[in-house]
Amino acid sequence: MLVVLSVAVMVVDARFTLLKPVRSQMSLVLMESYWIADLPERLYQGVASQFGSRTELAAENEKLKTENLLLQGRLQKLAALTEQNVRLRELLNSSALVNEKVEVAELIGMDPNPFTHRIIINKGERDGVVLGQPVLDARGLMGQVVELMPYTSRVLLLTDTTHSIPVQVNRNGLRAIASGTGNPERLELRHVADTADIKEGDLLVSSGLGQRFPAGYPVATVTEVIHDSGQPFAIVRAVPTAALNRSRYLLLVFSDGRSPEERAADAAQQQESLDRQAADPAAVPSATVPGAAPTATPNKPVVPATVPKPAAAAHGSAPAPASTPTAPATTSAPATAPAKPASKPAAKPAAKPATPKPTTPAAAPAAAREREE
Repeated sequence: MLVVLSVAVMVVDARFTLLKPVRSQMSLVLMESYWIADLPERLYQGVASQFGSRTELAAENEKLKTENLLLQGRLQKLAALTEQNVRLRELLNSSALVNEKVEVAELIGMDPNPFTHRIIINKGERDGVVLGQPVLDARGLMGQVVELMPYTSRVLLLTDTTHSIPVQVNRNGLRAIASGTGNPERLELRHVADTADIKEGDLLVSSGLGQRFPAGYPVATVTEVIHDSGQPFAIVRAVPTAALNRSRYLLLVFSDGRSPEERAADAAQQQESLDRQAADPAAVPSATVPGAAPTATPNKPVVPATVPKPAAAAHGSAPAPASTPTAPATTSAPATAPAKPASKPAAKPAAKPATPKPTTPAAAPAAAREREE
């Protein structure tokens, strides 16, 4: 019964996804076993670091200083090249990322199956890891995340027989597909033309065409190119640059998951918004200029129309503002102010109403003085 149950569980796990939540929860229990299995190694490293000789530490310190100096010199050149790359991309109106966000992970286990090349790292779904996320070490790309658990993840290495990655030759940009062979020290390039310009020692970098791995990371170095006149394709073998069997600390790359079209659309939209923001400040002051037309803000000219009332009081007509015709000017638009003096022909001949001066708020006090006279 146990054998039948085991076979049934394996078939269900291989054909369906029903047991994936169960596997994720079981990983919480297995995490403790990984920690216990790794305990002797960590204890040994701790004891060895405590009892290291002074001579070894001094020699290692000098070596690290030399390497640090060399790396700083390279970093200065890299900073200049990065700035130049940014300026060139700005000229080309491109919005590709220059630097990706990375996070350090540690290898805590390996798949015991000799026909699959998978490892287990101590970062999982709770740490923001996603399916298909690239993984690399200090020398180059190692693989991608193929299975997520709450606190751990499984990584499929480049040398697995089911894994392929689009690459290009760093020397001339020749594109190809590097596939795993099952040998942790070998990759093969599929369907490379026999006349292709590729030779031993060429560095293969990721091309980024698969929208999975970021472009520009080293993948492998060509070690053998076999030309057969009877075959249309050459046999090209390469060695991975990453130390697949020796690296313990890895890097998880959080790259931009948008397609080139989406990045171009976002860049165009951002440029349009910047242009709009640059154009808006020039349009806003024109609407708030004191000499602007009153039709743009019909309620604003009413406030300065109430200012002439204290001016009329200065001429000694303070008791009569409620009965004078100037009262409607405080409750209506300034365009109605000239209609009142035009309706009093007895005060002046027809020459006075013909002047359109009262259209401005400053002419209201003069009209009020004429009516008082």
